[in-house]
Amino acid sequence: MKWEGQRESDNVDDLRGSDGGGGGGGFSIGGGGLSLGGVVLALVAGWIFGINPMTLLGMADGGRAPAAPHQQTAPAAPGTHPKDDGGKFVSIVLADTEEVWTRVFQASGQTYQPPRLALFTNRVQTACGRGASAMGPFYCPGDSRVYIDLSFYRTLRDRLGAPGDFAQAYVIAHEVGHHVQHLLGVTDKVDALRRRQSEREANATSVRVELQADCLAGVWAYHSQQSKGWLEAGDIDEALNAASKIGDDTLQRRSGGDVVPESFTHGTSEQRQRWFKRGLAQGSIRDCDTFQTRSL
Repeated sequence: MKWEGQRESDNVDDLRGSDGGGGGGGFSIGGGGLSLGGVVLALVAGWIFGINPMTLLGMADGGRAPAAPHQQTAPAAPGTHPKDDGGKFVSIVLADTEEVWTRVFQASGQTYQPPRLALFTNRVQTACGRGASAMGPFYCPGDSRVYIDLSFYRTLRDRLGAPGDFAQAYVIAHEVGHHVQHLLGVTDKVDALRRRQSEREANATSVRVELQADCLAGVWAYHSQQSKGWLEAGDIDEALNAASKIGDDTLQRRSGGDVVPESFTHGTSEQRQRWFKRGLAQGSIRDCDTFQTRSL
């Protein structure tokens, strides 16, 4: 991926080096404390490419997603612009998503409002509650921000076997896909639906949300390549490999447990690859309606 020298986004806040509002101690879930390792185990099925973090934490606490809190935690304040290569890469990819989605929205007579992206270390305060590195990258609709600890990319490469810069770009594009869902009204409708559903039904709904975000990542990749031509041989394979490594079935096998489809929240490896490729094929949002199709 020929990303060096491309435009960087002005919507990136580098919060690394600040406490992120985190402080000391363990990360708490549902009023109880869990070690960082405990969080990873609790969230293994939803560890990567997270949806609303409060939804994930509610599932980890053994129940349905909690209702929105009466008073939200203050979101992270703007930080400095990243100067290291990892931060610049994220900024360049985010800038390209801004350009692509601005054009896509304009084509349908709409205005795209880009998200901000916060780089953090270990933990961070968000409008959706406190986020932690163990959750993986996530999007918070409460403050329209993507959050990522860049140490996740080492996990993606070394522990999950998904190396490559385009695999990393896919991570960002997936989270921006959740922002697109928020702008299109999907997020609010889905959150309202989940509150009326059983845990099993809510999990199935979450799968459709996540597969749609994968498809939207494919839409971005299509238009990005059309405009920049910056993808190289093997880049798409890197993204597909990443999608394969983070399917619910694959993650559950890696954790040493049984594969339990009823607990899936993100989709199988095959489904995640298929929906990314579906968005990539024509670059059309219309091809990403995971809610109306019977077969995922």
